[in-house]
Amino acid sequence: MPFVRRSLLAFIVSGLSACSSIPPEKPAAPAVAEPSPALPPVPEAPETIRPEKAPPVTNPALRPSTFSALPGWKADDQSEAWSAFLSSCAALSKKAGWQAPCAQAQSLGRPSEQEARQFFETYFRPYQVVNPDGSSDGLVTGYYEPLLHGARKRGGRYQTPLHRAPDDMLTIDISSVFPELKGQQLRGRLVGNKVVAYPPRAELLQSKALAGTEILWVDDSVGAFFLQVQGSGRVQLADSGETVRVAYANQNGWPYKSIGRYLIDKGEMRLDQASMQGIKAWVAAHPAREQELLNVNPRYVFFKEEKISDPTVGPKGALGVPLTPQRSIAVDPQIIPLGAPVYLATTQPNSASASRHLMLAQDTGSAIKGAVRADYFFGFGDQAGNQAGKMKQRGAMWVLLPK
Repeated sequence: MPFVRRSLLAFIVSGLSACSSIPPEKPAAPAVAEPSPALPPVPEAPETIRPEKAPPVTNPALRPSTFSALPGWKADDQSEAWSAFLSSCAALSKKAGWQAPCAQAQSLGRPSEQEARQFFETYFRPYQVVNPDGSSDGLVTGYYEPLLHGARKRGGRYQTPLHRAPDDMLTIDISSVFPELKGQQLRGRLVGNKVVAYPPRAELLQSKALAGTEILWVDDSVGAFFLQVQGSGRVQLADSGETVRVAYANQNGWPYKSIGRYLIDKGEMRLDQASMQGIKAWVAAHPAREQELLNVNPRYVFFKEEKISDPTVGPKGALGVPLTPQRSIAVDPQIIPLGAPVYLATTQPNSASASRHLMLAQDTGSAIKGAVRADYFFGFGDQAGNQAGKMKQRGAMWVLLPK
């Protein structure tokens, strides 16, 4: 490796604080599903978009499986995931292997439970997701779209700003130089003729670096922190009466650090107390230590405002399509292709009750790394937040790829 290339790579690796990615018990398999009626043939595609064969699966984290091995597959109503699947098709329909299943899905309209199940069994093959050590279970967490209360101008109880991305921030795609670092971006700013790391949270908020970038002001500083963790949310504006969405725009490039883990390590709470609700209660009991706690996480997220034309439609995930409550998950795209159906066998939040459903991999997250790792999207509002805050379960995953 030439010296210049090695030196630059060493700089990037040493500055990974400014880099980020572009969120149960093993159940016994049920009896083999009985055959269902065959689906109608796939409509003939025009020559210009004639379906191609799906590329071979060579990922060592994906182990060939069968639908009979999926626990609870026949008990799940896959038609409830249909709209989420069609959303994935909007992003995937021109990719190799996806034309035929997406064209057929469009032709089915609104399938019955049996038709939806037979569709997936006809056009897809399941692969169990396994960890590097060969194990097949991993962590399943939850996230949601919160509602905050705010105003366009600072005043009264509205004292916590939400910021847009500052003009001096640089976002560099490292993979354009180092393909082995695909999905990694370097964030920083110019100081003279050098690119330096963008400041961490504490420095940003203590300085005037973000002055003039405020887009909204909210009345809950801890809620604003968790809004950054979730990545998007809604704000009900007192001065205009409207509700707007604040969507993820960028972040300062520092790695996320868990404030729950900080409190556990300090002996301030037990592991079973370290939920979003538990952390909020701790801050309420220790208001003088709020900034100490929040500044443990050096990452700072910037937002952009979006109009809400349909309040029933969720925020867009990394795939660029709206998320569907309880049918969308965030995954590690280095392992699982974005847009793919994923069968998730886990348990309900803080419970041993089974939760086994067909999901769609439509989002990512900086903390969602590794093979068997998923972040379950619960939807919008307080009830969804209550479920998401308690979701720290074990689960197994099967990704469905076109035959």
